[in-house]
Amino acid sequence: MKHIIYVFLSVFLFQTAFAQQAEKRELSGYTEGYIPQLQKIDNSLNFLLMGDFGRYGQFYQKEVAVQMGKAAATMGSEFVISVGDNFYPNGVQSTTDYSWTASFENVYTDFSLQNDWFVALGNHDYRGNVQAQIDYSKISRRWHMPSTYFKKEFDLEDGNKVLVLFMDTSPFIDKYYDADSGMSKAIKAQDTTAQKKWLLKELATTDKKVTWKIVVGHHPLYSGGKRKTSSETTSFEKKFAAIFDNQKVDAYFCGHEHDLQIIKPKGRYTTQFLSGAACTVRPGGEREGTLFFAEKPGFMTFSITNSKLLAQVVDGDGKVLFTTQIEKNKNEKHK
Repeated sequence: MKHIIYVFLSVFLFQTAFAQQAEKRELSGYTEGYIPQLQKIDNSLNFLLMGDFGRYGQFYQKEVAVQMGKAAATMGSEFVISVGDNFYPNGVQSTTDYSWTASFENVYTDFSLQNDWFVALGNHDYRGNVQAQIDYSKISRRWHMPSTYFKKEFDLEDGNKVLVLFMDTSPFIDKYYDADSGMSKAIKAQDTTAQKKWLLKELATTDKKVTWKIVVGHHPLYSGGKRKTSSETTSFEKKFAAIFDNQKVDAYFCGHEHDLQIIKPKGRYTTQFLSGAACTVRPGGEREGTLFFAEKPGFMTFSITNSKLLAQVVDGDGKVLFTTQIEKNKNEKHK
């Protein structure tokens, strides 16, 4: 009997949500659709997280873009974060490169995605002209990459703030300095000492209004996927995992692996959210501390208040695969 009541209640709640969305559509004239299963929090800061996306709309890129538009409309998303590898296979050469049109402007066309995009660099971006991606910020209303690494603060409803630091992780990957990498010249031009000094300074902020600390980068600290034991991942973990823990970084956003993963190893403070499946997909897997993984195209959504961070994983069909939250008392709840 309890099971029957639970099923009836679930159906009723879903139908109610669907009816509310239909009513909203009728009043507004919006016709592109919603994702009613997405949870929402009152008075939250809402945004999308995606990465590894630029392939001329092919593979799963267009399908994921459609669901991103629906998710953004459902949540009232205020911006998008990209974790890098914005253009395959070799970045862009200029601000007029056709890839801007084919892989960005003509793919993410939903009205709900015409807000700010805050963008990190990936290794494939280093195969092209990095400065062109920075300069595109001066041309585009929504593309924001003021430099190879940068800071952005977002206000919460209660007056507190979310500090987000966008790293340039490729110069910290040792093998990219080899001439055969195709990136060595551009990588060697970067000052990793200055960037690390900047990172430590920003993370050590004494601003009491900063409730949440988030770092965005391309390369993962941990992975259960293709690069689970690669030198890229293991060396990056050695360089930054302890720093993030010591500086109380609540979340690290990354990509590079073409799947969806959420990992928090035992004893670590920082939860890693890997969202690198906005286009192609590779086989994934688990490792110690894996909370979730999926070998599917998709992205993640986030809703943040002063006391809670809610993350939801959405696939290319618009299905909510996983939901997790972090509370400021650090009692994480997952389902």
